[in-house]
Amino acid sequence: MNLLKNLDRKDYKAKYGGLEIFKYIGPGLLVTVGFIDPGNWASNLAAGANYGYALLWMVTLSTLMLILLQHNVAHLGIATGLCLSEAATTYLKPVYSKFLLSSAMLASISTSLAEILGGAIALYMLFNVPIRAGAILVTIFVLIMLYTNSYRKIEKWIIAFVSIIGLSFLYELSLVNVDWNSALAGWVTPSFPKGSMIVIMSVLGAVVMPHNLFLHSEIIQSRQWNLKDDTIIKKQLKYEFFDTLLSMLIGWAINSAMILLAATTFFASKTPVSELQQANQLLTPLLGNNAAIIFAVALLFAGIASTITSGMAAGSIFAGMYKEPYDIKDNHSRLGVAVSLVIALGIIFFISNPFKGLIYSQMFLSIQLPFTIFLQVYLTSSSKVMGKYKNSNFSKILLYTLGVIVTLLNIALLVSLL
Repeated sequence: MNLLKNLDRKDYKAKYGGLEIFKYIGPGLLVTVGFIDPGNWASNLAAGANYGYALLWMVTLSTLMLILLQHNVAHLGIATGLCLSEAATTYLKPVYSKFLLSSAMLASISTSLAEILGGAIALYMLFNVPIRAGAILVTIFVLIMLYTNSYRKIEKWIIAFVSIIGLSFLYELSLVNVDWNSALAGWVTPSFPKGSMIVIMSVLGAVVMPHNLFLHSEIIQSRQWNLKDDTIIKKQLKYEFFDTLLSMLIGWAINSAMILLAATTFFASKTPVSELQQANQLLTPLLGNNAAIIFAVALLFAGIASTITSGMAAGSIFAGMYKEPYDIKDNHSRLGVAVSLVIALGIIFFISNPFKGLIYSQMFLSIQLPFTIFLQVYLTSSSKVMGKYKNSNFSKILLYTLGVIVTLLNIALLVSLL
């Protein structure tokens, strides 16, 4: 029995009230951590430092896509009681499900690499700990957290981490002079500056992340009471959207703040940024020592929190291959977590340029993303899988269109590299 689906059910009795909606806040914030991770920091700093406000539109587009996709995959978990990985194993031919889920595990490893690396870079900034040693410390700490804490405790930790990161960037933005007219234009005006495709795709891969789609379909079930009661399911669907929308908007604001900070400091002073450590050093003369320290502290919390969620996603994907839900006490879930984090740690020892490693890890996620999107939409559009909760024709067309857009962007990336 899935522990996630049976957590604290006494505390989640179906009753109406003005504050009831707050009982549903949490799963979306865990997903938010995934797209304010160190990979995002690298992508956003590269976007702001090299192109100013010009690529803010990609954060807006990615977030809109993310809201639709995360809301849709949460429906799968609520209506079926299955996560995306379990549903793929159950309803697809083995040859297809194994290929898709194996690619998702590779994406999870790529994600974990960025998260661990970001935490290690933060330790180097704060305490001068060597990158590889820092990566080992982050990995050990996260494994201890995942193997010894229940989901509900981890959720509270993550909410605290997101709050710290958000407050840190509010402080950082209070120190700079943002050209809000240019920023507003950047948020809504698509542009493709010369040489920007790698950064654009890394921003996309850093926001709309494959492992988050798998994770959300799993953790949304921590709010589940009764799969057979339509009233409860409809109520969950309604409140889930509020959780998803609020959380994604918080992520949009934090990602935008990263680009704004880079645009108003590094781009304005024509200072190229080639590594996160350098960004920390450059902030000191521009904004003062406190800003540089807060930047590093926020990065550390982002690295730890996102490594936790990346590990959970890997455990969910791997367990789903055996038609099992995520349960950290189960061997398949534990093995999935370990595979993602330990392999990612091993790869870090062979990376000579951590900043480029972060950028390219996010680019790889954008390449895998169409596979996950088309898998998700196929399952959520199936009456066999979803019953009466399957996608409407309009939703199906809209979601498939998102998959096509991501695919076309990947083709544009390939062309730019040739």
